Order: sequence, then structure tokens, then C-alpha cells
Amino acid sequence: MRSPTFDELFALLSAIVLSTADLARLREWLAGITAPAECIALIEQIACGRPCPHCHCPRSHRCGRASGLQRFRCLGCRRSYNALTGTPLARLRKKECWLTYLQCVLDSRTVRQAALVTGVHRTTSFRWRHRFVPAAARERPRQLSAIVEADETYRLESQKGSRRLDRPARQRGGVARRRGINREHDCLLVARDRNGQTLDFHTGRGQVTATQLTTCLLPVLAPDALLISDGAASYRRFCAHAGITHEAVNVRAGVRTRGAIHIQNVNAWHSRFKSWLVRFRGVASRYLANYSGWQRMLDARCLTTPAHLLCAAVQLG
Repeated sequence: MRSPTFDELFALLSAIVLSTADLARLREWLAGITAPAECIALIEQIACGRPCPHCHCPRSHRCGRASGLQRFRCLGCRRSYNALTGTPLARLRKKECWLTYLQCVLDSRTVRQAALVTGVHRTTSFRWRHRFVPAAARERPRQLSAIVEADETYRLESQKGSRRLDRPARQRGGVARRRGINREHDCLLVARDRNGQTLDFHTGRGQVTATQLTTCLLPVLAPDALLISDGAASYRRFCAHAGITHEAVNVRAGVRTRGAIHIQNVNAWHSRFKSWLVRFRGVASRYLANYSGWQRMLDARCLTTPAHLLCAAVQLG
């Protein structure tokens, strides 16, 4: 039986009156189609003129091709490399599927959904997620200025995927053994200014301390910034030591706002992050920073296409 040609299929499709839902499905299908060489051409275009990743010498010459990429030999250290050497994407295969997979990242698809759309195994999908997503987490504002809100959110620590647990296993996630915030909780500190610039920091287990605030916030706060937080004593000690102007909101007493003094923006970010995280059915503590960076990238809309995300990953080297 002869297969129909493209012209015949196109003529049949043109004769059909498509509904809005059908058009949406067709556009989604077309958006996922990429030529096998498109990703490789984009990688080499991004890395054009890149110095040697081993010794940073700018002089090199062509040295054959491997895995679809041009290889170069450095005239300084005589070592060979390609456009992906020294990046998180080095030694990954199936480059023809990367742009399709990156669209799944932008759509916040689960590991299994992305594997089904891309046509790879779920373990490959998981490996790719934690190579590409740190590239998104690298896109961070350098400084927060004017009015800056800071607050932390806590999640019960998770050893999901670990072969050896350092505690008894919990039934379906479980609950902490003690009440309140303790060493069984991971702390995610988020700082956000009124311009929408957001930074996140994974400070480890337990409540945030003044020392951790100094390490995380002091390098990114403008000298004339006003820091707004809840009534935790660690913020007062940090601001007094660093000379940062500070205002506290007594949330425990039911005081949410005092005019422009509030932390509603950062709390709204926490809410969006927790709602977005539900689809993944729990994440391991060691990957929490990757997921918060992923959500920050989506929230800021700084990387909006698969090509943008690929560019960020390749330039990470």
C-alpha cells in the first residue's frame, strides 16, 4: 500500500474545517518538530570563537568531527575539545531531541511526560532535567535594590531516590517527629525587590541564622536598600551588623501590612512555587535549589524559548 505524499496530506488538511482545539493541537505538534541538525548548528553558533576550556588559549585549529560536532585542538595545551566541553551538556547524546525536551522544561512537564514526548527513556529524561535546569538557575540578578522583601519557606527534608537513608523511611512523605521548624526541614530563603528581581538560596536544615543571611544577602543587597522581613531575630542581628536599613512586619500578631511595609510579594512567590511543585510529587532535598531556580526562571520569563535555554546551558562553560 502506497503511503500518501506530503502534498496529498496537505490538500486533505486544507479541505478540513479545523476547530480551535484542533488548531491548538496542530500548532503544538508543529512547534515540537525540529530538524536533526538544527540543535547542532545552534550549539556551534553559540560557541563560535570560544577559547580552549582547558587553558583558555584563544588559538586553535580544526581537528575532525565527532558526535556531529566540530572538534578543535588547542595550540597552547594541545588538548582537543568541542563546543560542549566543560559545560553540563558534555557527553550527552541524542542532540536531535534536545530542543523538544527543552520545550518540555518550559512547559514544566514531569519526567515521564517529557520522556514520552521526546521519545527517550525516563532515566535519560531525569538526567537531562538536572543538566539543563542548573543552567536556568544560573540566570540570576546581580543586585537587589530599593525596597527588598526577604522571607524563608520550609519543606520537610526528602531523601527521594537515595539508596541509603540516614533515618527510618517515612510512609508517603510522612511528617516531622517534632513540632515547629527544626533540623528535619530544608530552608529556602527568597529575596525579592519591588522591581520583580528575585533571588533564592538553599541555606540547609533548620531555621535561617544571621551568619547565613550575611553569606547570602549581603553581597546582593544595594548599600541603600531597605530590607523588609518578618519579626525573626536573625534578620535584626544581620541588619545591625551589616548596616542595612531594616523594617519588620509582625506577622505572628496578625499584622500583614503597614502601608508599603509588607512581605506580600515574596510570600506570593512562595505560594506559586509550592503550587507548581505539587505536579512533581515531591522532590529530593539535594535538588531543591534546582527546582527553585527553575521556577524563578519561569516566573521571570527571562528564558522563553528552547533556543534561549540551550544558549544558557552552553555558555555555562
